[in-house]
Amino acid sequence: MRPDAVHHVLETELADARQRRAGRPPRVLDVGGGSGVWAVPLASAGCSVTVVDPSPNALATLQRRAVDAGVADRITPLQGDTDALSALSPAGGADLVLAHGLLEVVDDVEAALAAMVAVTAPGGAVSVLVANRYAAVLAWALAGRVAEALELVRAPDGRLAGTSDTLQRRFDTDGLRQVLTAAGLTVELVQGQAVLSDLVPGSVLDANPRAADAMGELERVAAQRPPLRDIATRLHAIGRVPA
Repeated sequence: MRPDAVHHVLETELADARQRRAGRPPRVLDVGGGSGVWAVPLASAGCSVTVVDPSPNALATLQRRAVDAGVADRITPLQGDTDALSALSPAGGADLVLAHGLLEVVDDVEAALAAMVAVTAPGGAVSVLVANRYAAVLAWALAGRVAEALELVRAPDGRLAGTSDTLQRRFDTDGLRQVLTAAGLTVELVQGQAVLSDLVPGSVLDANPRAADAMGELERVAAQRPPLRDIATRLHAIGRVPA
């Protein structure tokens, strides 16, 4: 797994889950996990992973990746969406539920979170990774699209109406905390992913290995330090289900 702030937190969470399960493999449910960007590394780390995704093409890619990585026996691909979670996954059956890149595109955030909380074991966690509204504001402004940046600041859902925007909403740190708390989760962490790295030209890092190493460390430090955290490209949160 890549050593960024999100992966570091997940590694710690999985180690705790393994301890709670007396050394047995942690059970991970990846909702909307698609082609296995998270599932395959987690299975390689010894987890039992179920991926629920509505796209048969994405699940086919997942299966190919799992076979290539030698972890097909640890991954269960299921076609469906959050509406079908109760039928696809047992109540309380997952030690860690991933909702990475999901809440921006679902029709009903509250219903999706309720379904994920229901399939999370007591004491388990829901890991949420979402697009950050203020990162999009910054990106549009730096690109000279000031009108779009202003609209994103003002829009309640952080979405550009009347455009080809593919997301239904974007979040900020307060809004993310609110929806997770409303779902009955205890929010233990909100941090950033890609706080500054998306603003630094890749050529700068490619030409200087020391700069690349420093950027990795800078990202890990900045991830949990507002106001730097609050301009990250994505926001990552851990919500705990009551034991």
